[in-house]
Amino acid sequence: MEFYRIQDKIISWQKIDKTLRKILMLRSRGFSQQETADRLQVDRTFISRLEGIGEVRKGQSVACLGFPILNKDEIAEVLEKAGVDFIFLMTEKERLDFVNNRSGKELLNEIMDLIARVRNYEVVILLGSDERLRLSEAVLDGQVISLEIGSSPITEDKWVDPQEIKTIMRSIKAAR
Repeated sequence: MEFYRIQDKIISWQKIDKTLRKILMLRSRGFSQQETADRLQVDRTFISRLEGIGEVRKGQSVACLGFPILNKDEIAEVLEKAGVDFIFLMTEKERLDFVNNRSGKELLNEIMDLIARVRNYEVVILLGSDERLRLSEAVLDGQVISLEIGSSPITEDKWVDPQEIKTIMRSIKAAR
């Protein structure tokens, strides 16, 4: 069990996690914020704020970036069929070519342009290593759904489960 000491209190992460899961489960089953709050003895405003923190924006635009993807064509096809607006997937060889065939200035400019472009999308799906996901989430300001495909550094292409991508896309569409 994971505990945190905050002044004179001992806080259980498991208790928090269990309560948050109950809140989200009840809300996804159609209970109102007030009904959920009453049932779990929490403030309704807490539920509202919780939903705001975790909301993947309701908007229409979705982007997906990922590397190194072994089955990138298959994943791109799934994303295209789901209506993803911007798809940027690379194999390890393509990633290395992307980095090695540009000067430092060109690479920096291209990465900055890519970041600026992706920030315009309301939902961004990222496929990558644990470290790349952490950095990307920080740059993209929390409007991100991350799928970790390995620990950093990844030096070979990784297979991505198309069914997992379909599940992510269904959850995005349900949130719209």
